[in-house]
Amino acid sequence: RQTRAAERAAPPRGRFVTVDGVRLHFSVHGRDESPQTVVLLHGSGLTAEEMALSGLVEPLAQRYRVVVIERPGHGHSEQARASDPREQADLIHAALARLGVADPIVVGHSWGALVALAMGLRHGRDVGSLVLMSGYYFPSLRLDRPLLAASALPLLGPLLRHTLSPLVGRLLWPLARWRMFSPGAAPAAFRARYPVWMSLRPSQLAASAAEAAALLPAVRALGPHYGELQVPAVLVAGGSDRVLSTRWHSARLHDELERSWLRVVEGAGHMVHHAAARQVVAAVDQAAAMVWDRSLLLRPSTGLKAGEVPAPAPRPMPLPCTASRL
Repeated sequence: RQTRAAERAAPPRGRFVTVDGVRLHFSVHGRDESPQTVVLLHGSGLTAEEMALSGLVEPLAQRYRVVVIERPGHGHSEQARASDPREQADLIHAALARLGVADPIVVGHSWGALVALAMGLRHGRDVGSLVLMSGYYFPSLRLDRPLLAASALPLLGPLLRHTLSPLVGRLLWPLARWRMFSPGAAPAAFRARYPVWMSLRPSQLAASAAEAAALLPAVRALGPHYGELQVPAVLVAGGSDRVLSTRWHSARLHDELERSWLRVVEGAGHMVHHAAARQVVAAVDQAAAMVWDRSLLLRPSTGLKAGEVPAPAPRPMPLPCTASRL
């Protein structure tokens, strides 16, 4: 009954596309004739409403076509076995192909950033550029992983998800929200309008638990291939993130990528797109100017160093740069 009430209170605002038997919920904003499309992917345990409340969608829709996708098992998207970011990357790539989206700028936050990175690695010919916000890219200690993964256990998991877990989650929601947004406070719009019970439905708890269990194996499998990424990427992270270490994750990934920029927003936490939406929009504009020329893959080696620009080139390839602090 609580699940039905939560879904009535937060009905789907967009449309649905079915790929590989999985129905995904998405919404489109801006002008369809815009030459570039921005795809927004939210983090684990949240819904597309979180992206709408961040303040990103409206300014981006003024110059791009914006597609906000709810990942499998979250919001109104159906649950799938795709709990691995590589599987989700394949599923979302297929959905975008069905929608006729070409060369998108894929923007992911937290767990969504790992999915975006996997899309760049696995489907680089179909991705224009990446914006990776507050992502988890390397193995590190997460004290909340055992608690989250417990809901994915056979027998015990379904019992917890349908009884104690939603109630405990609701009691702990203010603490979880504080941790996500710290050192700043959650915006008033998020506190008032985010549909908390949508995140606490048994189905979404199951999706979050499965992702928590898959996280460490996924980054161990993807990590050795980060240096192979051809798609240019802009990394954005909060300088005071209390969920993930910016130095260990975003800064380290920036060092491993040949074509990346790192923007560290001082004073911002894990929800950097809420605390510094204008800086994230600027990062998307930067990524839009960096959509890479795939014909470079077909050219013979020129002997240039990594990141140098072959001449002539229809579009400039991004050069490595040091981190900028905003």
